Amino acid sequence: MSKAKRSDPRSPAPHPADGHDLIRVHGARVNNLKDVSVEIPKRRLTVFTGVSGSGKSSLVFGTIAAESQRMVNETYSAFAQGFMPTPARPEVDVLEGLTTAIIVDQQRLGADTRSTVGTATDTNAMLRILFSRLGTPHIGSPNTFSFNVASVRASGAVTVDRGAASRTVKQTFTRTGGMCTRCEGRGTVSDIDLTQLYDDSKSIAEGAFTIPGWKSDSWWTVRTYAESGFLDPEKPIRRFTKREMQDFLYREPTKVKVEGVNLTYEGLIPKIQKSFLSKDREAMQPHVRAFVDRAVTFTACPDCDGTRLSEAARSSRIAGISIADACAMQISDLAAWIRGVEEPSVAPLLATLRQTLDSFVEIGLGYLSLDRPSGTLSGGEAQRVKMIRHLGSPLTDTTYVFDEPTVGLHPHDIQRMNDLLLRLRDKGNTVLVVEHKPETIVIADHVVDLGPGAGTAGGTVCFEGGVEELRGSDTVTGRHFADRATLKKTVRESTGTLEIRGASTHNLRDVDVDIPLGVLVVVTGVAGSGKSSLVHGSLPRRSGDAGEGVVAVGQEPIRGSRRSNPATYTGLLDPIRKAFARANGVKPALFSANSEGACPGCNGAGVLYTDLGMMAGVATTCLECDGKRFEASVLEYRFGGRDISEVLAMPVSEAEEFFGSGEARTPAAHAILRRLADVGLGYLSLGQPLTTLSGGERQRLKLATHMAEKGGVYVLDEPTAGLHLADVEQLLGLLDRLVDSGKSVIVVEHHQAVMAHADWIVDLGPGAGHEGGRIVFEGTPADLVADRSTLTGQHLAAYVDA
Repeated sequence: MSKAKRSDPRSPAPHPADGHDLIRVHGARVNNLKDVSVEIPKRRLTVFTGVSGSGKSSLVFGTIAAESQRMVNETYSAFAQGFMPTPARPEVDVLEGLTTAIIVDQQRLGADTRSTVGTATDTNAMLRILFSRLGTPHIGSPNTFSFNVASVRASGAVTVDRGAASRTVKQTFTRTGGMCTRCEGRGTVSDIDLTQLYDDSKSIAEGAFTIPGWKSDSWWTVRTYAESGFLDPEKPIRRFTKREMQDFLYREPTKVKVEGVNLTYEGLIPKIQKSFLSKDREAMQPHVRAFVDRAVTFTACPDCDGTRLSEAARSSRIAGISIADACAMQISDLAAWIRGVEEPSVAPLLATLRQTLDSFVEIGLGYLSLDRPSGTLSGGEAQRVKMIRHLGSPLTDTTYVFDEPTVGLHPHDIQRMNDLLLRLRDKGNTVLVVEHKPETIVIADHVVDLGPGAGTAGGTVCFEGGVEELRGSDTVTGRHFADRATLKKTVRESTGTLEIRGASTHNLRDVDVDIPLGVLVVVTGVAGSGKSSLVHGSLPRRSGDAGEGVVAVGQEPIRGSRRSNPATYTGLLDPIRKAFARANGVKPALFSANSEGACPGCNGAGVLYTDLGMMAGVATTCLECDGKRFEASVLEYRFGGRDISEVLAMPVSEAEEFFGSGEARTPAAHAILRRLADVGLGYLSLGQPLTTLSGGERQRLKLATHMAEKGGVYVLDEPTAGLHLADVEQLLGLLDRLVDSGKSVIVVEHHQAVMAHADWIVDLGPGAGHEGGRIVFEGTPADLVADRSTLTGQHLAAYVDA
């Protein structure tokens, strides 16, 4: 019947609009892409695979999503565009069939101290309205329940001009907010150790300040204190009068003139609070964080008990629950409580709130609470929080772009994530996913595999097609798709133990556990079971008998501008500059593109950025240095037959050989390069900007840097994040080498290959949040598989086919 209908000449011709079912990319050259051309089906789930650094993110995020967002931005008014970033058009010949792209990446949420899970998802806003309507006693509008709104009172005379007459009336303005007045809505108060801020035996002129960045000639800080007129800069601080000490530490902001320039003088304590303590600790640079940890003690605010809310806001209740109680609940419990609230006058609000809270549970974040600071979320948790906004979205025919949505998920939780991706697709959306996990690749409608290698060895499309065709393909992904690690026949014997007693950080329930030393230990469990709380919050900072410190490599993102590169981040550039300087009898600063050796035309950036106002800015290679970043005279100096720009253009593998022998032998540089090669970054160029590195590359770059630290215990938090199936084998080899060299390695991990390779496993659970926080298994991987009493044991048994 259908065949006859199709051949019937009277049947209507296909509509022209139905022919646009593909996203076409031709000639993409972003980063390492080599004239890539692909056709991606719309309204399907497409997974992009390939080794780390093969060009997946360059194609998906740097080309398709970037151009879609750029074109959407151009539809806004010129005024609005002035407040938005203006990226240049990606290097690509043709892009057709794009739809609006919504990017759900692993960028951390804003780390402002006032930002919480509730504020980031607008769930708090709905709760505030609910309590303002139903709370008893009634205390006011939704603002009275907001810890970001301060109470304000004002009164005075107001002159009203109306026609030829004017009259003065007295008015009073009052706004009641929910902010706790003592902690100003932060939930914590700080006690500052003054001995860590300055040396009171010195005067300001002698450099008394010991605060990071406060140099004696600093215009905005030290000189303001020295020349304000309130203090004697030549007098030791310990000899200040009572009045001088009050002005020095606590004076309110006051306008002063320093050398003819109007500046604001402010007491040291409020200045420290504003400049250092206004950010979340997780967002601080390492040296600033070390200073804050040393100088400041944070305690829960005694007035609000850490809830951030005023007494009035906490007094209003619904069925005996205050808004502070609701925000402190585990979200799964809060969702159950909200389902018990019945009130026809706010029925639409309750329905939306229930849907949002159920989405948290559905996406595997039911263990969080709304008052959890957003800066403490991991990259995977942050990505899933962002997904909350889109699950109930009425939008269809859009393009959703995900960056490894399974990061931080236990194998038990991955199926739930897969269901969400399929649901977005089934609503008529195009879903593009960069992913390495076979469990997610297998649900794809279409697979694009990039490679064959990483960096300059990648950037081409090796395979396009279905999952079954991928299994039989001769690509790196195809060959490793069915890889399964096997359990060790023998495991290492421990050389001692790290004792943890009574651990109660976050959801841990007085956990006692002995972590064996001298072996590879994997701490696992479902997301939210308490793994990070145990390892990062409860592990002793010293490794007992060995007396050596603990080196922790977390998931905090690498911070760096486009001037930062692997050579600067790892400290490799220092021995290289010194080697060049010694060989040529000149200053090391000449061989820095950020110092004296910089090209004057581009100031060492290698490119010129032209701001075209409301249009997209343009980056062009500097004609003066041809993108080499250095002044011409500097490039005349050579070391081992190479100039500095040629050295920075070398991949790590070539540089390791270059600095390892011959006339260019430099042991300090060679040691750093060997660590970079050990973590699988041999293909990276020394001068490649950090902004172009993928998430997996940044994680391994950080690991290589921490390997230089002196420590007996290495703690790694999900080191397989961003790693291809083939790269995991190399990581396991690195972990073995660390243990065999006498180190103890503790890995927080969900990847079954790492679990199978472990000598000892600590499994937490059995669930997440208050359903977790207990040790459910300790022992070897073989015992865990044989036992199968935990979720991890069941999934590991299925993985090794036991």
